[in-house]
Amino acid sequence: MRPLSDFLPKPLLSVGGKSLLHWQIQRLVASGVQEIIINHAWLGEAIEQAFGRGEDFSCQIHYSPEMQALETAGGIANALHYFGNEPFIVTSGDIYTEFNYSSLFEAAQNIRERRIDAHLVLVNNPAFHPQGDMGLQNHLISPNAIPRFTYGNIGVFHPCLFKSLSEKEKRPLFPWLYRFAEAGRISGELFNGVWENIGTPEQLKTLDKSLSRQLSIYS
Repeated sequence: MRPLSDFLPKPLLSVGGKSLLHWQIQRLVASGVQEIIINHAWLGEAIEQAFGRGEDFSCQIHYSPEMQALETAGGIANALHYFGNEPFIVTSGDIYTEFNYSSLFEAAQNIRERRIDAHLVLVNNPAFHPQGDMGLQNHLISPNAIPRFTYGNIGVFHPCLFKSLSEKEKRPLFPWLYRFAEAGRISGELFNGVWENIGTPEQLKTLDKSLSRQLSIYS
């Protein structure tokens, strides 16, 4: 996202009059989420200044700063002390989606009862990732199933998955997480609604125009 992200962290880039992260927090709270932990590295102080402790969203916001970006699994492990023994939702602050996060509460209950250890939301493969990440087989994640879909950066996890990782360990979620999928411990679903992972200033501009047009129609 350079040069836009040179002076502003990507989650604070604006579409439709709000930052990407603002949209995400708003949807999480509307779905019933009351406590949010935001991990950040690059220009993270700008995120803390923008959202404070969540007073404007009627929720509690905590921060998990990283001296260097710890990747998707490492970032979770670094914030693990917030979750106790309860399942938690994970999503990215720099995607735009109209996914209904309240639909994950059933999966969270299944995780709480230890029927599964995690639940992932997949999306159809975007142009920048045509090969996908994994497939679905009998509602379970399968690294080798066909057709393959892309992980939508949305999921629910049990803390036990990450307890073997150190707090400051840099580690991506995949392929590390596949071991649990191969053991049949991760369920999944395919989301066909609006989902955008913005990777270029041009994509950001296109989404901004689309949302602004929609908002003007409904206002």
